[in-house]
Amino acid sequence: MIRYFTAGESHGPALSAIIEGLPAGLDIAPEDINDELARRQQGYGRGGRMKIETDRAEVLSGIRFGKTIGSPVTLQIENRDWKNWTVKMARFGNPAEDVAAITVPRPGHADLSGMIKYGFEDIRPVIERASARETAARVAACSLAKAFLRSAGIEIGSYVSAIGPAGENAPSPRLAELLATGAAALSRAADESCVRMLEKDDETAAVAAIDKAKEEGDTLGGIIEIFITGVPMGLGSYVQHDRRLDAELAAALVSIQAVKGVEIGPAFENARKPGSQVHDEYFPAKDRTPVRRTNRAGGIEGSMSNDQTIHLRAAMKPIATLMTPLHSFDMTSMDAHLSHIERSDTCAVPACSVIAEAVVAPVMANALLRKTGGDHMREILERLEAYRKEIVERFGG
Repeated sequence: MIRYFTAGESHGPALSAIIEGLPAGLDIAPEDINDELARRQQGYGRGGRMKIETDRAEVLSGIRFGKTIGSPVTLQIENRDWKNWTVKMARFGNPAEDVAAITVPRPGHADLSGMIKYGFEDIRPVIERASARETAARVAACSLAKAFLRSAGIEIGSYVSAIGPAGENAPSPRLAELLATGAAALSRAADESCVRMLEKDDETAAVAAIDKAKEEGDTLGGIIEIFITGVPMGLGSYVQHDRRLDAELAAALVSIQAVKGVEIGPAFENARKPGSQVHDEYFPAKDRTPVRRTNRAGGIEGSMSNDQTIHLRAAMKPIATLMTPLHSFDMTSMDAHLSHIERSDTCAVPACSVIAEAVVAPVMANALLRKTGGDHMREILERLEAYRKEIVERFGG
């Protein structure tokens, strides 16, 4: 099974990731990793940090001559801003006299709980690791799982359907056409927009909303739509709670900083309707393969893939660091104080959509590996082909 870990602080020398469990023989090019990192850095409303960093991953282990070799892959991403933080983030010695402790927590952040949990007198260590800068390492690691899925004909794509008050009226009329050729086409189309929205009117409204929020020292969140195509029926399981595909996908998405809600398909809309308007009916076709005219289940039934496109929705809250600070208090004096201001974005929903694509990739990759097994690509793909053929034969094809 594939698993990965990340390490590093937001303003430390580098971020790193180790991903293990990738089968041997998977073709990997530097662009498979670095293109995803570049996508994560884009988006209207990003802050000054993205003007400093140009994220590229250095591969330290696990790949030889452009192929995985079955051992853990180690990746490292340099933090170019480290040169400005060598005193504040010194690895050893005592703090310099001009390094003041941060003692005013920001509402909505990990600051206060993290400070209490780990016994810090300074919030800086919490800020450094809780920061969404960590997601650069996650995107790098998960890009390898994404490449594995592509080799098996499974694609992951996304777009932003709402930013603040902009968008979310109805699914884009372009959506079905884009998904018909695979979820990667959806992402390519979304990447053409500075806010990763498919409709120009929504983009214009979102840019205006971001500009207004920035002018007021405020922030905006939004809604992200993730789609996974090419998934065969029967990945996941109803047998144990920790093998339920929907549960694993939801957990992966909620693990992203600032994501506070996840839906499988239009789940909350479905909750307000009777069952007759929710469940996807079967209609046998001439070749005896059942077809569906709707996908209200979001491609997952009984915690297993059902041969339809998997549709996930994630809600990202507005970023908690505001340039117009909120009310807080000083942990040292316990006096009222405006919250600490840390360099931040006005809106990071477009970047979050790229991160969302990344984090669901290992979940889908593991669901596939549980079904096929295998230590190298040849046997995995042979078993997947045999399984797809078996599915067709079960329906008389």
